[in-house]
Amino acid sequence: MIRLQPEPIDPELIRRSLEGTDAGGVVLFCGEVRAITGEVRTERVVYTAYEPMALAEMERLANEAAERWNARVALVHRLGELRPGDIAVVTAAACAHRAEAFEACRFLIERLKADVPIWKQEFGPDGSVIREGERTVEVENAGEVGG
Repeated sequence: MIRLQPEPIDPELIRRSLEGTDAGGVVLFCGEVRAITGEVRTERVVYTAYEPMALAEMERLANEAAERWNARVALVHRLGELRPGDIAVVTAAACAHRAEAFEACRFLIERLKADVPIWKQEFGPDGSVIREGERTVEVENAGEVGG
């Protein structure tokens, strides 16, 4: 399951998409919109993407994780306006063992944040822009996760 979507993300639907009797470990990471950025209250966040490239890159990452950890994986990211507490992104991995599932899931979120053309714009309560145009966060050694 690889998606960019404006509607709320259902983590249980994602978990069910990875079901299988061969997986002893299923890990989901849910990234939520924070209420505070630095010392400023976040009123809302707007996510945008260059969708064709973002989906292609998400597919590439999913294939890499699936091969590297013999995993079934999912990557889902919201687009549009979100409020604090909303789920913005879910990465998930199902593997034979929990260690590999954790490694694959972490690899997916770290690489998604570093490589996929998705941008966020954060707004404070007065409508002022707190942060704009960043790809999300900087990631150190994300490509080295899991060996």
